[in-house]
This record gives sequence, C-alpha cells and structure tokens, in this order.
Amino acid sequence: MDIDALFLVSALLLPVAALSGWMVGRREAATQTARREQSSQIATDYFMGLNYLLHDRPDKAIEVFVKVLEVETETVETHLALGNLFRRRGEVDRAIHIHQNLVARSTLDIRQRGLALLELGLDYMRSGLFDRAENLFLELLDTGMYQPQALRHLVDIYQQEQDWAKALEYCGRLEAATGQNLSTARAHYLCEQAQVHLDRQERDEAQALLDKAFATDRRCVRASLMSAHLALSARDPQRALPHLKRIELQDVDFLPEALPMIIKCHRQLERLDELRDYLERLSALRTGVSPMLALAELMGEQEDLAAAKAYIVRELKIRPTIRGIDRLIDYALERADGGPHEDLMILKETALRLIAGKATHKCGSCGFAGRSLHWQCPGCKSWSTVKPIHGIEGE
Repeated sequence: MDIDALFLVSALLLPVAALSGWMVGRREAATQTARREQSSQIATDYFMGLNYLLHDRPDKAIEVFVKVLEVETETVETHLALGNLFRRRGEVDRAIHIHQNLVARSTLDIRQRGLALLELGLDYMRSGLFDRAENLFLELLDTGMYQPQALRHLVDIYQQEQDWAKALEYCGRLEAATGQNLSTARAHYLCEQAQVHLDRQERDEAQALLDKAFATDRRCVRASLMSAHLALSARDPQRALPHLKRIELQDVDFLPEALPMIIKCHRQLERLDELRDYLERLSALRTGVSPMLALAELMGEQEDLAAAKAYIVRELKIRPTIRGIDRLIDYALERADGGPHEDLMILKETALRLIAGKATHKCGSCGFAGRSLHWQCPGCKSWSTVKPIHGIEGE
C-alpha cells in the first residue's frame, strides 16, 4: 500500500475513532451518573431511616434499611450493627426481624451469613428461645465458622437449662478450641451432677462425681465441702476432716464456710486440744473473725470467761470488727446488772443494727453482693468468685 492509500484509510478511520470514543465516553458518563444517583438515593434512604429512628418510629426505619439492603449488599455490616443496637435496647423482635432478613439473603458471602446467624442466635437467647438459638450455634459449628463464640454461647445455654452433661461436653470443646483453662467451670458442672444424685440419695454416684471434680480442679472448694457433708451425713467425721482442712490450701477465703463443720468434727471425735491448736494457727494467720470467735468460745470452756474476754480484747486492738465487739459485749453482760446492763444492751443492739441487712458475700469479679454463698455469681455468671466479705463489718 502506497502513502496516498495509507493517508486515505487514516482519513476515513479518524471520524470512526472519534465517534467510538464519544460513544464510550457517553456510556461511562451515563454509568457514573447512574452510580451517583444510586449512591445519592441510598444516602437519602439512610437519612430517612435515621430520621424515623430519631422520631421513635423504628418499624418504618427497619423498612427503609431493608429496602437499602436490597439495593446495596455492602450495607450488611450496617444492618448487623442496627440489629445489635435493637437487641441491646431490649427490642429483640426488631433485632430478630433484621437478622432473619439478612440470613434469608442469597447474596451474602459465607462470612456475612455466619455473622448474621451468630447475631440471630443471640437474639433468640435474649428472648429465651434457647432451642432455636442452640440450633443456630450448632449450625455454625458444622460450618466451622465462629466456633469459639458458638461454643461459648452453647455452654451458656446449657448452664441456664441446667443440662450439666452437655455443659461439661461443650466446655471441654471450648477449652480445646481456645486453649483457655476452664477447669473451674468443669469442676462445678461435676458438682452440679453430684448434687442431682445426692437429691436422689445416690451417695456412691455422688461421691464418684465429687472425686472427679476434685481431680479436675484441685482448688475446687465446693467439691471438698460437699464431700465433707456426705461423710458427716454418714456419721463419719474422721473421713470428713481431711476434706475440710484442705480448704485452707485451696482458697483460705472460704474457710468461714468450712469452720462450723470442722468444729463439729473435732467435738464428735473428742479432739478439742487438736481443735484449739488449729484455731490458734488460723487466728495467727488473720484468716477472719470466725476462727477468733471460735477460739474464744473454746477458751471459755477450757479455762474461764476472763481468759476468753482478755483474748477478745487483745484481738480487737489489732483488728476491730463489729462481730468481735458484739462478743465482747456478751462477755460483759454476763456480770453486769442494773444500769450497766441496760447500757450494754443498747450497745449490743447498735452493733447488731450496724451489720443487720449488710451483705456477707461479694463477687470479686463484678462486685455483686448478697447475704448467702453463690457458687456461680448471679451477676457475671463466674464460678467461685463470690466469697465471704472481710473487714470491720464482715470477717
């Protein structure tokens, strides 16, 4: 092809190229315009939804947000957050509506659907629909997604349903999945199972579970106390004592719970000198006011009231407690009459009022306080964290 021919072809193709470029540019401009219009519409819809929320019209807000989801699947995270917000506010039905709609979407990727299932399971738990929540968490385990979260919620469900066998099973799986040491919880599940057998008077089965609980967690005070109760119910204080005395090594804060039984065992075995040595050692360790009061009572029996009173006075100078003051008043009342007796009674009533109604146990994890021992904290659901309170109004 000569130069003239090339020039002619170029001249003919130039308008075509220009026309093609103009058409492509127009299509791109139209696409960008459509995208801008779509984004603008989405933004408008979101502002409308927020406006409904601000005016306390959540149902209308949900309709708007669901409509946006149908247009733009990238807004899934926003919908998950919105459902979570409704659940925290106690509007669980609305949270369920949003999360059910998300789960039904076929356009969600695996991760988004798994997260929607997890949130829907939490909605059902909040509503008390444990069977539905359990099925969703089990589905997550089958898919291999969010396993630690699913296992943790399944353990929570089985605890609330008091299905201790399943709680034990899934707690073990959670421990394996996370590497977290959950022996404290597992030991308590075994103690719960033991209590079921005790209620049925199945003592051998109960003791076997308590032995297993102690093997699971050597610091399980509950297993020791229950084993001691079981031995005492069989009129075997000799077997009960070792269970009780190891509590000092497991968790000294729980000693006040064991002390009445320790005293009972020594008295039944007629080993008062051994009991006195034990109480003197506990008092020297400052393990609470209960050993001090028990020792004073024993001193009153073995010696006289003056020795017990002198001991209480010495201890109160070191660590004053209202219970100690109340005991000192009792000793003074033994020999008082007339006006002094009335004055001492006023002091005693004042001391009793100071501790009346006060919490005797407190959770070291969340601060829950009450007047009785809970092995599982009613507040934070932790195990073995509720202990006797120490201080001037407690131990």
